Amino acid sequence: MNKINDNLYTFEGQQDIVSPQLVYYPAIIRENIRKMIDIAGGAARLWPHIKTHKMAEVVQMQIEAGIDRFKCATIAEAEMAAFPEVEFFAIGDDTEQIRKLGQTCKANVLMDVDMGQHRTGVPLDKVEAMYREWNTLPGIVMRGMHCYDGHRHESSVQEREVATAPVDKQIEEIKARLKADGICCEILIMGGTPSFPVHAEMTGEFLSPGTCVIQDAGYRKAYPDLKFTPAAALLTRVVSRPSRDTFTLDLGCKAVATDPQPERAEIAGMEYARTVIQNEEHWVVRVPEEHIADIPPIGTELFAIPTHVCPTSALYPAVPVVENGKVTGWWKVAAR
Repeated sequence: MNKINDNLYTFEGQQDIVSPQLVYYPAIIRENIRKMIDIAGGAARLWPHIKTHKMAEVVQMQIEAGIDRFKCATIAEAEMAAFPEVEFFAIGDDTEQIRKLGQTCKANVLMDVDMGQHRTGVPLDKVEAMYREWNTLPGIVMRGMHCYDGHRHESSVQEREVATAPVDKQIEEIKARLKADGICCEILIMGGTPSFPVHAEMTGEFLSPGTCVIQDAGYRKAYPDLKFTPAAALLTRVVSRPSRDTFTLDLGCKAVATDPQPERAEIAGMEYARTVIQNEEHWVVRVPEEHIADIPPIGTELFAIPTHVCPTSALYPAVPVVENGKVTGWWKVAAR
């Protein structure tokens, strides 16, 4: 077989799977979990999010590896991850909402801190005063801070370190002052996948990667220091040859996350292919002159690695799982 149809993702019986279809590879997931734990310096430091996969089986794999804390973005994710004995924490950034929460129930709260992404969170210059105020609210048990820096997109790990260090120092100083006054701030959850190795070296706090458990083409390209392997691939088929140097796949924008631009996926073995157009059910790609002879015939099964796997997983109700080159079952995307 050639490089195109003999790669990490091919499996026995793929011709019987209706495309487009996302496929998961548990052996790669286990290795990615192992690498994540190794970078963190131990499973006890990890507090990973589950929004990438939204699957109970992947949560269970992490539990088996020693991870017992998880971060949820939705009620459906929380329901999926809940066990008979579990401690819940609420994250917030608005005083009135936190006050209402305390009037409704007794709640463990982590303050959501704006580390610079400006999506959610309390601005750094207001964190300490607001934290002290929340600590006086009835029903509210302040436990710490959630410090996600999703804007840390520097490809160079050295640049990420330089950008992260002063903010981490500021957070640690706030924590120390609160502690000195007898105010509980025992939990700091730091970073995401790109920044968690940096936080791991700079602090002793909890770390919150998650995408790296599955990994995608976008993070693999953007952060070469993160040696995680994509554990999800999209099975797709060639359905047309509209011109000499192009071909069309059945992988339209209904089958893969559409937020990345311009390339929403990378074809395994044909990383040189580039998007001409992608719409609802079709993805037209062009190859350079030297690769025209490599264009596969209509009906050929290919595998594409999504650029952004998190929204891609949520597009599928279930995924086949492949181990040792064979489908061993299907996992429900329970929290989609």
